[in-house]
Amino acid sequence: MARKVPLKNVRNIGIMAHIDAGKTTVSERILYYTGRSHKLGEVHDGAATMDWMEQEQERGITITSAATTCMWKDHMISLIDTPGHVDFTMEVERALRVLDGAIALYCAVGGVQPQSETVWHQSERYEVPKIAFVNKMDRIGADYFGVVEGIQNMLGANAVPVVIPIGASEDFVGVIDLIRMKALYFNEDAKGMEWDEKDIPADLLESAKEWRNNLVEKCAEQDEAMMEKFFEEGDLSEDEIWTILRKATCAREVVPVFCGSAFKNKGVQQLLDGVIKILPAPNEIPPIICTKNPDNQRKVDDNEVFSALSFKIMSDKHMGKLTYLRVYSGTLEAGSTIWNSTQQKKQRIGRLLRMHSNRQEAIDAAVAGDIVAVAGLDATKTGDTLCTQDNEIHLEAMEFPAPVISISIKPETMSDNEKLGEALHRLADEDPTFTVSFDQETSETIISGMGELHLEIIVDRLKREFGVVAEVGRPEVAYRETATAPSEGSYKHAKQSGGRGQYGHVVMSLEPQDPGKGFEFVNEIVGGRIPQEYIPSVEKGVIQAMESGPYAGYPVVDMKVRLTDGSYHDVDSSDFAFQIAGRQGFKQLMMKGQPELLEPVMSIEITTPDEYMGGVNGTICQRRGRIESMDERGGMKIVKGYVPLSEMFGYSNTLRSLTQGRASFSMTFEHYEAVPFSIAEDVVKKRREQGKVRGGEE
Repeated sequence: MARKVPLKNVRNIGIMAHIDAGKTTVSERILYYTGRSHKLGEVHDGAATMDWMEQEQERGITITSAATTCMWKDHMISLIDTPGHVDFTMEVERALRVLDGAIALYCAVGGVQPQSETVWHQSERYEVPKIAFVNKMDRIGADYFGVVEGIQNMLGANAVPVVIPIGASEDFVGVIDLIRMKALYFNEDAKGMEWDEKDIPADLLESAKEWRNNLVEKCAEQDEAMMEKFFEEGDLSEDEIWTILRKATCAREVVPVFCGSAFKNKGVQQLLDGVIKILPAPNEIPPIICTKNPDNQRKVDDNEVFSALSFKIMSDKHMGKLTYLRVYSGTLEAGSTIWNSTQQKKQRIGRLLRMHSNRQEAIDAAVAGDIVAVAGLDATKTGDTLCTQDNEIHLEAMEFPAPVISISIKPETMSDNEKLGEALHRLADEDPTFTVSFDQETSETIISGMGELHLEIIVDRLKREFGVVAEVGRPEVAYRETATAPSEGSYKHAKQSGGRGQYGHVVMSLEPQDPGKGFEFVNEIVGGRIPQEYIPSVEKGVIQAMESGPYAGYPVVDMKVRLTDGSYHDVDSSDFAFQIAGRQGFKQLMMKGQPELLEPVMSIEITTPDEYMGGVNGTICQRRGRIESMDERGGMKIVKGYVPLSEMFGYSNTLRSLTQGRASFSMTFEHYEAVPFSIAEDVVKKRREQGKVRGGEE
């Protein structure tokens, strides 16, 4: 297949930011200026191209990452608009995994906000080069240089302004291009398509020279030859600055900063120029490496052996299951057969599609660097590697956080039972942070997710997309349990009831591990006291017991179990008997090890007018929270702290009524910590009354 756009002219980028920083508005302007759409869709009108879901249009927020492709100055840009709400952080995670570069977006008033930090750290984990865009320069309280300082201090990034603003809030009229040392004044009536280029006004000339000198100095630091030239001549040429900026950004040594107001159509075209001049092409990122064999590497090249990563699953009412792929090497043709190395299965490529939000354009083939959707990959899941069977490779998958909140769900009518099961299965296929389980004790279907909004959207989608009206229970926190003291003991499972009996005897010890350390099973059996083939059975039994702990019926975390001794019977011992011995032995050790309940604790940031500070602080203390800091930003007070998730249900209504709707807050999962004993006892008592604690002998 002949490549239509040279690989060096391809950019795969995403837009990432805190909620309400203007990501979707920037995306809409990019589509408009590149000719991909012919009208400006606004988020507040529910008309944004990239927010195509009904739930997104109604709420004015992005829920699912939408992909599109557009052209700018002979460059093909694949763009992914990601959500800002913490409940949908998984969408950001999988987008960043497959992108070569990103635009980090900041509100000129809000600055570096909590979710800005979260997505920044996500992008650093995948080593994604970034440029920054300070949006909403037309807003009252806009502070461009304050945001630049925030990027440097709070994110530890080497933020280097490439433009500086002319004016701020209602006086924001343009930007000074520090590379060309020209003032650009935007014509509001021309929707950003036209601007006047003039000399820098006298009152801003000194500041422009100072920031230009900062830009040149930061560039010179990245290259010894340029540093010598800078010392000799005191300046660098335009081409030299662009070249070093690109090299340093790709190496994640600097973060070039642009600014504007997407809503007022100012500064987005300069941002697009920055994308193609600074961010890397797919073949400028390091070769991809096989996780199982680091020596097996693939360059991003059409002539290499085919490899791709599945990073997103989506249900389409016309096409069925769509799988989004990032092609890293080689060529993929419609109708061909490929190998899923993760699932060890052959898969046939059905239709091959280039996506434009929720619209599709059929293509014959995809080449290295492309982001496309494929119909027909029924066995492929998020994070699976696709390749050729005779040249297998395993690409690094994605890590997703565990759900922190659960609700029970059942259909309004029994006839919808099967429909509900199928719909939940398809939604869980799409979203790795959404899980479905069935509680045998209470005969309830339990769905779990990242927050109240996440599950609210799921229930809404069940109704609209799958025609299932569901009744939901009260939200429940995803507690964990652990032991706090070491314990040791033995358990003998022996049953004789005619014919062959059951016999399994284990001696085990249990000790708590550091938080986040996970589960470890150590086999210390010597001299064949338990035959080798039964050791995995004991471990399997322990793992089963940990899925629903004996204290409150929640998963057990951070435990080390040692199998130290035991005995077996020549006839009556079996895999099943040792599983039961392991399971019941672990339960007894847990209850001897002073068990405690752990709860998810959220980091919270509240933005409030000064007059409501006292009341807001009071609401945190009432909810067993602790305040860590109080700052000021853009004329508003910022309260930061930690609060248990169990205390935060319905908090948005409390905050709204307390501050007349003028305060806002955001929460991010921080860690698990011990629940106070009196509260834990209430939780355990309730769980036992509900029959959700499995104990007793088997």
